[in-house]
Amino acid sequence: MLSKLSQGKKVVGVKQTKKALKDGAAVRVFVADDAEMRVIRPIVDLCSDSGVELVNVPTMAELGSACGIEVGAACAAQIE
Repeated sequence: MLSKLSQGKKVVGVKQTKKALKDGAAVRVFVADDAEMRVIRPIVDLCSDSGVELVNVPTMAELGSACGIEVGAACAAQIE
């Protein structure tokens, strides 16, 4: 599943993911299990409200690596 994120169009981070969800551009959202709940809760709620698939990733480091960045990421979205 992470291969789709690393190969396709994406946005990384809470602000960009939230914007993609609100704009209707997000097709799938990835959240790290070790991210602080207060940080990712709004993203999880937006996914639930808009019917966007939510994929859990074990660590922020793994998600960041899949996004091609050298730091961890709390969330990322695959966009159209």
